[in-house]
Amino acid sequence: MENPNKKRLRRSMMFLNAQKPSLIKDPYIYKCDSLMLDLEDAVAVTAKDTARFSLYHALTTIDYRGSERVVRINGLDTDLWEEDIRCCVAGGADVIRIPKTESADMVRAVEEKVVAAEEEFDREPGSTLIMSALESCKGIMNAYEVCTASDRLIGVALSGGDYTKDLQTHITGTGVELMGARQQMIIAARAAGVQCFDTVWTNLDDMEGFRKDVQTIHDMGFDGKSCVNPRQIDIVHAIFTPTTKDIIFAEKVIKEIDDKKAKGIGVFTVDGKMIDIAFYDGAQRTIKLAKAAGVYKGDL
Repeated sequence: MENPNKKRLRRSMMFLNAQKPSLIKDPYIYKCDSLMLDLEDAVAVTAKDTARFSLYHALTTIDYRGSERVVRINGLDTDLWEEDIRCCVAGGADVIRIPKTESADMVRAVEEKVVAAEEEFDREPGSTLIMSALESCKGIMNAYEVCTASDRLIGVALSGGDYTKDLQTHITGTGVELMGARQQMIIAARAAGVQCFDTVWTNLDDMEGFRKDVQTIHDMGFDGKSCVNPRQIDIVHAIFTPTTKDIIFAEKVIKEIDDKKAKGIGVFTVDGKMIDIAFYDGAQRTIKLAKAAGVYKGDL
């Protein structure tokens, strides 16, 4: 049976250094959908054990009040990732993020260790989900292979810094250097039926640029955005949460299609827009997102 949390609402995913208790003791106050507790890049090589200890304590003692607990483990090219997985599963992490994913084999290698750890620590089989970060040209090219590698996989996330380095360019702030990767990822994710998350925006002095970037990836079809600062969360949620206007239109579309289908009518107008059955799934998704975000008061 599929884990019911596999397709939960994930508009925002904020990175936090798992080594620092001051950062991971109460980040739920920012009402981020998912918290990314980092064991990888944010933690010095000499502090990996300390970070695991801090992470396990946080996972087993702190009530994160509905925020999903995602842990980014160290890369599979290190001797750290297997112990990271044991720590995550023992502590009850919701999702494990695999960095620098380039193939389905990497996902399956992590899944194998997760299965073993769930058995070792008497965790419910299938309770620990997986996501993959695509950080290289090879990873982007193999996006569909990665997306279909495991039933535990919730989705893929772009890591723009490493990807642009591999692409032999840099982050420009315009998004032009990320467009190909973003398009490839969202197509692969949708074809596989999993979610897709965008990379971080690190220029905290340019919040208007951030807002435009979030709007772009929302319009492309992404499910959410990675964040590095609490100031970014409200902007992400505002863009990824259906507006009252969106909800009212979706309700009209669903009700009209249900009514017209029963009467044998295939094409009609709603608020002056041509509508047919192809609009049905999108309208239902709007209502589903609104319910998940807690802003829907209707009866559909």
